[in-house]
Amino acid sequence: MRDLDLTTLRLFVSVCETGNIARAGEQANIVGSAISKRLAQLEDQLGTPLLARKRYGVVPTTAGQTLLEHARAMLDSAARIEADMRNFAAGARGQVRVLASVSAMTESLAEDVAAFLADPRHRAIQVDLEERVSPEIVRGVQEGMASLGVCWDAADVNGLQSRPYRSDHLCVVVPPRHALAGKRKVRFADTLDFEQVSLPVNSAVQVRLQQLAASLGRPVKHRVIVTNFEAALRVVRAGLAISLVPREVAEPMAVAYGLKLLPLDEPWAERRFLICFRDVESLTPSARLLLDYLASIAP
Repeated sequence: MRDLDLTTLRLFVSVCETGNIARAGEQANIVGSAISKRLAQLEDQLGTPLLARKRYGVVPTTAGQTLLEHARAMLDSAARIEADMRNFAAGARGQVRVLASVSAMTESLAEDVAAFLADPRHRAIQVDLEERVSPEIVRGVQEGMASLGVCWDAADVNGLQSRPYRSDHLCVVVPPRHALAGKRKVRFADTLDFEQVSLPVNSAVQVRLQQLAASLGRPVKHRVIVTNFEAALRVVRAGLAISLVPREVAEPMAVAYGLKLLPLDEPWAERRFLICFRDVESLTPSARLLLDYLASIAP
């Protein structure tokens, strides 16, 4: 099979996203017939139909959906390559990409990376941070999309090497008049009586909470799912649900929002984070410097 053409893949993605070849052509400043020809050649090359024609436009077939996922990943990688090369052309001598969980990013990682870059010895290094859920962090490091990943140590790092990083403490956040607000501390089982606002269900903390709830023979009642802690606390403030979040994140906003923070009385409430990587010997000098720095400030 001939190598896949990125321009054709880019047009294929645009057609899938717009659902219309003519509209995709307008966005790319290419006539629709030229796009149709490219897509027909792509289907011949792959040996399967990729688009189904409907009265109102086109939709990807099952094979097309699979190609769409791969095409987006390939285009994203190509964009990263282009950006990395621009940085080197501009004089950067080292670049490190880090994937991190929302907890690590919100709590300390951004400040720690900023402190690392403030060292004059590191002025020629560029660090790119990207927020992901734990399974995506592990997969991204395994597949070489990033040099380092920072996630909860409860995540399955699946053979990657790792070093310890910082830790945090989960607590229960409730409105001031909530039934739990009068307690000095709360067991996890107590929270299962109430609807909760949660991070995405495939994040490490939510997977862990679901497992723990299942061991108690009870479900976690997800009322609202959000992507960041500030949104979670806004939902709690509105009185729609309670939430289990890191105390280190919740404390600065709890006073402003008038919320009650209750210690979570569980041995796993203290979460330890780790820095994962494929192989320390294969890391670039810049990535190794950042790894050593982050590991050195672990408590």
